[in-house]
Amino acid sequence: MSKKTRPILLDAPNVGALEKEYLSRAIEEGFVSTLGPFVGQFERQFARYCGVKQAVSTQSGTAALFMALYELGVGPGDEVIVPVLTFIASVNPVLQLGAKPVFVDVSPDTWNIDVRQAEKAVTKRTKAILPVHLYGNPCDMRGLMGIARRRGVAVIEDATESLGATDRGRLTGTFGDFGCFSFNGNKIITTGGGGMVVGKDPRRIEHIRFLVNQARDESRGYYHPEVGFNYRMTNIESALGLAQFRRLAGFLKIKRTFHSIYREELGGLSGISLQEVSPGAVSSRWLTCVKISEPGGAARIQKALKKRGIPSRRVFMPLTEFPCYRRFKTQTFGNAGEIYRHALCLPSSTLNTPEQIRRVCREMKNVL
Repeated sequence: MSKKTRPILLDAPNVGALEKEYLSRAIEEGFVSTLGPFVGQFERQFARYCGVKQAVSTQSGTAALFMALYELGVGPGDEVIVPVLTFIASVNPVLQLGAKPVFVDVSPDTWNIDVRQAEKAVTKRTKAILPVHLYGNPCDMRGLMGIARRRGVAVIEDATESLGATDRGRLTGTFGDFGCFSFNGNKIITTGGGGMVVGKDPRRIEHIRFLVNQARDESRGYYHPEVGFNYRMTNIESALGLAQFRRLAGFLKIKRTFHSIYREELGGLSGISLQEVSPGAVSSRWLTCVKISEPGGAARIQKALKKRGIPSRRVFMPLTEFPCYRRFKTQTFGNAGEIYRHALCLPSSTLNTPEQIRRVCREMKNVL
């Protein structure tokens, strides 16, 4: 298909010859499941990139979050503070472990967890704060880590959308006790599925590595001294991840270029605003999102763009609007509700071209 007729894509993965080469090596060597050299290589390369000693790969970003919470001992009677505006995977592991999610509103500018509300939500039962770097936009980690020090609570960063983003020069996912990443098909790099956990305490990271492999003591054969989990990444997934990792810098450059085009073309329009970054932060720009002030404008523009062959999606619904989390709704969460009603995620796949992004902008202007 020629570039002229290639469809505009929302968040499709970018895989090609390099990925085929790595996948072929895994298949030819016969290591397609959880055994094989690529798993360790991927973990070590990821750890080096993040500037940490160790990293543990998992089946998904959700599994990474679950294991971080589990390793902290989160369970019944504990509370975990989470932003109400995020993908549901950020909070499902909290409930699965029997703990209580405590939702707080987000900043109207960055769309990330409101630091002041997070501190007010801390109680004697608070085990952890779980900030989400929404759409690749870093949270105010200086403020959140200050709360953690003052109040004696842990921090687990949901960096599933923010690989490559920084706050004051430091990569997201490396501030808290644990950082959790996702390599789902629509993320900045992909392993098809998959995730990664990094952390400050090497002993805890090694324990997670042990637990995700069914808590098997391999020195004693098939001996399992603890209840474990089958949350391992496969060698074939790691092969894909290694190839994608070689292209990470290029992907980030493309994402940020697209965001610059959107900001240039749409940022000055009346009634349009973009997600803002905190001072000193650099977003990965996983998805570029815009907020349309016109009542019903997001739905109207989404429908019009679809007719023109341009995909988009609404931002995440506040989690307390779902039946399974409605009982945890303690306030109206006005900022999150406002963002959900008025915001759209625009085409951000690295398979797009700058010309296609400019076409999106032209069509949006026509609709507006």
